Amino acid sequence: MDWFENGWGLSLIVFLPVIGAAVVMAIPKAKESAIKWTALIFSLVTLALAVMLAVQFDYSAAGTYQFGTAMDTSWINAINAHFHIAVDGISLPMVVLATLITVLVIVYSWNHWPEPHNPKLLLVFVLILATGMTGTFVALDLVLFFVFFEVVLLPMYFMIGIWGDRAIREIPVVKWKIEMRLYASLKFFIFTLFGSVFMLLGFLALYFKSEEALGYRSFSMIELSTIGAAGAFTGTFAFLVFAGLFIGFAVKVPMWPFHTWLPDAHTAAPTIGSVILAAVLLKMGTYAFIRIAIPILPEQAVAWAPFIGVLAVIGIIYGSLACLAQTDIKRLIAYSSVGHMGFVMLGIATLTDIGINAAVIGMVAHGLITGLLFFIAGSMAHRYHTRDMNRLGGNMMLMPKMGVLLGFAAMASLGLPSLAGFWGEFMALMSAFNPLAAIGATPLFRGFMVVGAIGTVLTASYMLYMLRSVNFGEASDEWADTEFADVDIFEWMAWAPLVIGTIAIGVYPKIVFGATNGAVVALLEKAFGG
Repeated sequence: MDWFENGWGLSLIVFLPVIGAAVVMAIPKAKESAIKWTALIFSLVTLALAVMLAVQFDYSAAGTYQFGTAMDTSWINAINAHFHIAVDGISLPMVVLATLITVLVIVYSWNHWPEPHNPKLLLVFVLILATGMTGTFVALDLVLFFVFFEVVLLPMYFMIGIWGDRAIREIPVVKWKIEMRLYASLKFFIFTLFGSVFMLLGFLALYFKSEEALGYRSFSMIELSTIGAAGAFTGTFAFLVFAGLFIGFAVKVPMWPFHTWLPDAHTAAPTIGSVILAAVLLKMGTYAFIRIAIPILPEQAVAWAPFIGVLAVIGIIYGSLACLAQTDIKRLIAYSSVGHMGFVMLGIATLTDIGINAAVIGMVAHGLITGLLFFIAGSMAHRYHTRDMNRLGGNMMLMPKMGVLLGFAAMASLGLPSLAGFWGEFMALMSAFNPLAAIGATPLFRGFMVVGAIGTVLTASYMLYMLRSVNFGEASDEWADTEFADVDIFEWMAWAPLVIGTIAIGVYPKIVFGATNGAVVALLEKAFGG
């Protein structure tokens, strides 16, 4: 039997991690080795299935959904919701990225456990997150998408709240003092829940409105995109629905000005929490714009494109300037994500094949590079017991291997040609020169291109500032008599795939474009015509 026939293989990719979480829960807490090996085996099998999926994928038909369950697979009959999952060329890279990152954080955590020491509970949360992430990228029913989209909320909330930074923070207005982990986890929860309410209202509005065109109510993304392209959703209704979806997705990206939860969450989260959040969770919002907002509401996507472009370039500049003001290395990397996701959203706003291809490769590249940066920042903080860059000078002398890896990740993040980060930024700027003609704002988008280009210079500035502060110079007297262990075997195993992926995609971007281009072209042709 073909593992991927009738959606069985894809279902295993989605649900094996949560099955693994249940198995881990059944193992006594004292058997730590069994817990770690169980989590690793389930994640490795899931990654192996994802690789098999990529190998068997028909790249000549990347614009069609493959390896999926039937559209009429019953799930909740009362509301006509179906268990419909599948992959196309846009979702395939995201599935592979999510399964890879899950394996790497488990490998890294093998010898790097945050306090309080509770590997069992932490790995359960990691595996539940894996199911939520992969499920989001393959769901083709809005209810199913919403469930998977929200599954990640509680595990990440508890991960930050339990294992996060215990430093005390004062809330300025009310003068309350609270631990950073509690403040950041609550802020993450409230912001995400706030966005989800608007997103859910948008989904419900589409569900009830679909009856006019279909004769029945549907949550199917495929059916909704078909009638959406035919003009079923127009006027004030479409505007309000797009506004709801925009808020829900923009909070998750996060776009400026919905970004304020992100630096706090990243700064407070344990290392593996920061890696998962940066590498995969942020992509759920940008993916939703591509998968749901554009194909279902193409008319509104055109109308909102200039506004989205404005917010995107503000995010690029704001994120870069905020980075230049940071002294905490994790907070700097967190603000860099605001800028990088601004390039992704600029590509999406152009509504062109170049722009959306740029967005997808930008998502993959950001996942690899920023995941690596947070890994390194976490390991450095573990050794130095500080994240203050003013105290971290001379790292190349103290830990040369880690210093080289940090330099590599910084160069990739600033968009150095021949590394993965280059393609998303370069192509997003290219796409802004000629956005979709229907938008009718070509001069404005060319202005966005200029502002975005300035953002690349600022990106180089804050990355070089970080390297100067952390890597170069003489080590301070504080560390003069301290011997630090350089990169260990678990760190090498967790980081090497990210380094290799960053180089491979930089040199040969067809690794991603071979899957995405056909799917992007098909999506845009359906939404806007040939």
